[in-house]
Amino acid sequence: MKKRKLTVLSAALALFLGGLGVANAQIQNANLLNAPVDVSKDFEDYLNTFYFADELASFDPATGTGTVKYQRYNYQTRQAFDNMLVKPSPVAANEFPTTEYEAAPVLPFTVQFVSDRTVRIKMASGPQYHQPQESLMLVNGTAPNHPELWKYSKTATGHKYTSKYGTVEIIANPWHVKIYDAAGKLLTSTLHNSDVQNTYTPILPFSYVRRNSDYSRSMAPVFSLEPDEKIFGCGESFTSFNKRGQKVVLFTDDANGVQNETMYKPIPFYMSSRGYGVFMHTSSPITVDFGKYDANTNKMMIGDDEADLFLFIGEPKDILNEYTDLTGKAAMPPLWSFGLWMSRITYFSEKEGREVAKNLRKYKIPSDVIHFDTGWFDIDWRNNYEFASKRFEDPTKMMTDLKKDGFNVCLWQLPYFTPKNTLFKEIVDNNLAVKDRKGNLPYEDAVLDFTNPATVTWYQGKLKHLFDQGVAVFKVDFGEAAPVDGIYSNGRTGFYEHNLFPLRYNKAVAEVTQREKGYTLIWARSTWAGSQRYPLHWGGDAATTNGAMSATLRGGLSLGLSGFSFWSHDVGGFVTKSPENLYRRWTPFGMLTSHVRSHGEPPKEPWFYSSDFLEMYRNADNMRYELMPYIYAQAKDCSERGLPMMRALFVEFPNDPGSWLVDNEYLFGSDLLVAPLFEEVTERDVYLPPGQWIDYQTKKVYNGGWHKIKAGDLPIVVLVKNGTVLPHIKLAQSTKDMEWSKLTLKVFATNDSASATGKVYLPGTDAVQTITTSKKGNEFEVKQNPFGTKTSFTTQWVK
Repeated sequence: MKKRKLTVLSAALALFLGGLGVANAQIQNANLLNAPVDVSKDFEDYLNTFYFADELASFDPATGTGTVKYQRYNYQTRQAFDNMLVKPSPVAANEFPTTEYEAAPVLPFTVQFVSDRTVRIKMASGPQYHQPQESLMLVNGTAPNHPELWKYSKTATGHKYTSKYGTVEIIANPWHVKIYDAAGKLLTSTLHNSDVQNTYTPILPFSYVRRNSDYSRSMAPVFSLEPDEKIFGCGESFTSFNKRGQKVVLFTDDANGVQNETMYKPIPFYMSSRGYGVFMHTSSPITVDFGKYDANTNKMMIGDDEADLFLFIGEPKDILNEYTDLTGKAAMPPLWSFGLWMSRITYFSEKEGREVAKNLRKYKIPSDVIHFDTGWFDIDWRNNYEFASKRFEDPTKMMTDLKKDGFNVCLWQLPYFTPKNTLFKEIVDNNLAVKDRKGNLPYEDAVLDFTNPATVTWYQGKLKHLFDQGVAVFKVDFGEAAPVDGIYSNGRTGFYEHNLFPLRYNKAVAEVTQREKGYTLIWARSTWAGSQRYPLHWGGDAATTNGAMSATLRGGLSLGLSGFSFWSHDVGGFVTKSPENLYRRWTPFGMLTSHVRSHGEPPKEPWFYSSDFLEMYRNADNMRYELMPYIYAQAKDCSERGLPMMRALFVEFPNDPGSWLVDNEYLFGSDLLVAPLFEEVTERDVYLPPGQWIDYQTKKVYNGGWHKIKAGDLPIVVLVKNGTVLPHIKLAQSTKDMEWSKLTLKVFATNDSASATGKVYLPGTDAVQTITTSKKGNEFEVKQNPFGTKTSFTTQWVK
């Protein structure tokens, strides 16, 4: 009777809260389908048992293997002056029989050396009975080990390894792993329980939790944060650029926008302003508290019962190079992909597609791609890999004709199949979809199971058929909703496969594209670590607001600091018709991104706006096409070094404190500084790193520091680093028609400059070449042409 009363009271409370306007979704958010899994809750549940890493029990310095002893704790409450304190207390074992289980377990600990900058630390919270598998996140599935690059020495407190770039110190008791740079500066250190006794705040040290609900375990590597330390990365994060003070949930999610804390593209990697980076090598859900709860504590709460961390030592460029050596560098996309992609949601017919192509040429809007979004099937959104026969009379001829005119065709598709889809039964009958514990579908839709080789073969066959018809590239949409509770063909659950789904999805499309077309190119929304190998990705469904435009940039900068060289976004925003004033300011920002696409609710085509807007759009597009040699060379350089085309200022200026504070401007490649207008203004405050900078539009010269700078004819501020050679090409309406045998080298240099340099990469050549010009009289001349007769250079000194 008492239980029934409680149930009635609970129901009454729910109705009462509902009457107050409290949304049920807020109360039961954890139960919403595909809500991000925040594993930090397990580390805050004081019914669970905690094991703190305590001392080094054994260690073999020759192999870097040993064991760590853990002490058992429970959190207990203590009332003090009407305030309830919670602190960990050592406890005895609670298992029976007492002879069968370890109260203070001794567990594996390994240190390996991937390179002279990269250290790997592996820990386990219990015995690992599964067979080790190759990791999809790592190049070739494994990480190298080069202990010969580090010199070992025994210390009074433990062990030390040193390379030319840093030192790893292992202290036996109390157990610590400390990372230093070459100058001996402490970069970061594991936290032991003894480190957090000088505060009343209950701080979790390096540990693991054992859930009392099911006895499963999760690791929590906990490291120090130093004063003024800043944290960046974690994927395409739209919140504050510096992650210090935030709790970040790394779980692939359909973010439904670009201004909230969830992410289409979470990446378990971050870098610190102190000179190190960390890759959390797992596909399980992760929550990282970067000093949000305690300002000096970096708490990586990993869903897995193992912790596999790679730590990188160096400046941002070094860290990105090391990380992408480990997880893969971006393939170089084809030249035409750097042209304008014209799209909307959606073109429904061959007639519409041809009309858009015709108008692009009529209005002289240079463009290389026509994208057909969700409406090229018989039923909008019902993806069956077949053009609607009533609306596309001859898609093969259409694509052939468009190709002759310099247009490549991109098609939308997704990996979910509704019950009414004509392919649904085939997918289910052939066991190509993810199952639940009962062997049914977890959802009403069938979700392709990319862990099943038969699924990949079937899926790639569908895409091949379209490639044979003339398709150039596929939009790899969605991918964030792999069933968390699903059972996958490889025997694993969605706990590990949910975050890996985008990587498998990206890989499947990229590989068939490479096989059939000879290049690696996709247009994808979701990612995980390693997805950068399969460019490219775009920023998701941005609102048509100033805030969304600003958040889009933050997301792109963060993704670039997570190993992704190439990235784009929907110019003008996606969700509603773009207001002309917003679209006007967003356009040149989009044109100065690695790839550019106008996409979203119609109309997106510039001729449907005012004549002034059309002229501005054309001029911004012309600027991009004339800058194509610069863009192409910077892209090649980025693909080789793991650098982002859109990069934070501190990537190029790591020793400039001011460059670490800016998130509303960026470097496009190494030499162009871009400051978009995020409000309806004609000027803005711009921070310039040390040196001199020349306005690309007005030619005014500025010294480093803060300046209020007016935009030029295009509503954006663009500056060139003094001493830069910017290669330009004669304007063409398609990259297909560009004349690479004649390039103009525009030299941006002040009067006191004696030389200027730039990079050039020609289609069909092997390497990026540095072009040096020297001042001679009132001109700059090329000292040596490394391309011989392949191209000729004309120089123009921009004074």
